[in-house]
Amino acid sequence: MKHLLLTVFLALSCLAGASDGDQAMIIDVRTLEEWNSGHLVSAQHLVLQDVAAGIEQLAPDKQQPIYLYCRSGNRAGKAKAIMQEMGYSNIVNAGGVEDASKLLDQKIVR
Repeated sequence: MKHLLLTVFLALSCLAGASDGDQAMIIDVRTLEEWNSGHLVSAQHLVLQDVAAGIEQLAPDKQQPIYLYCRSGNRAGKAKAIMQEMGYSNIVNAGGVEDASKLLDQKIVR
């Protein structure tokens, strides 16, 4: 419960602090097959294995609010750790795709 409250607080903080030029980005770190089975409508796709090599092109601003999700939150947590080591500081593990959909009020498109 404490983790859920912290996640919600961070998510709201990121959304509230995002200006027009600093829009939050949503990234799905699941496999291509999982992505094709349904993803959040405004999500970008970057598989976990490519996070270290591809995140700087996708999100060059290391202060930009970024929400990560996967199937259960495990891979999103790994991606978050990689990104933090690279200097990203405004990252939220939004959990699984269903959790992220609810947290971010975004539809899942198939």
